[in-house]
Amino acid sequence: MEGSAQRPEVDTSWTLFLDRDGVINIESVGSYITSTNEFVFLEGALTALRSAANLFGHIVVVSNQRGVGRGIMTLEALRDINLHLKRETALAGGRIDKIYNCTAVSDEDPNRKPNVGMALQAKEHLPGIDFKKCIMVGNSLSDMEFGKRLNMHTVFITTKSAPLELPHNLVDEQYPSLAEWVDTLIPAHYE
Repeated sequence: MEGSAQRPEVDTSWTLFLDRDGVINIESVGSYITSTNEFVFLEGALTALRSAANLFGHIVVVSNQRGVGRGIMTLEALRDINLHLKRETALAGGRIDKIYNCTAVSDEDPNRKPNVGMALQAKEHLPGIDFKKCIMVGNSLSDMEFGKRLNMHTVFITTKSAPLELPHNLVDEQYPSLAEWVDTLIPAHYE
């Protein structure tokens, strides 16, 4: 484990927040995933989502999708991708309870990470979310800041940047992939 903070012991009272691109699927760096044909799950991601479904009470995807606001893709295409993500996850035995996207272009939009609007929506729609019992997994510092603004435990995935030097004020743990991080939860959960 690469971490700078005590890892919480999760159970079904916990919520897992996940970024999408570069965490669940291969990220198109410098571009956007604009259709289900371009959406490719990262190795081990579906297995990780299946394992996470047994560990967490809620699993929520929060993803900035500025490509819609810029006219590079349609809102309908984003909805199709979201349905594809939920369907393929369910077919693999996993679960995604909610998906929130911020399509705004402006960094000032309250829903655009690191702003916390998508988390506040999730708390409204999924009663029982306690931000102190949440983990945010993402591959950008804006994901980590999003989590820390709500006192979440944060896990940095190094799919698009070199590992950070720990300890880091925004990052509690870091791993090369979602799958490798989830694998570390399973022994602790079933001991």
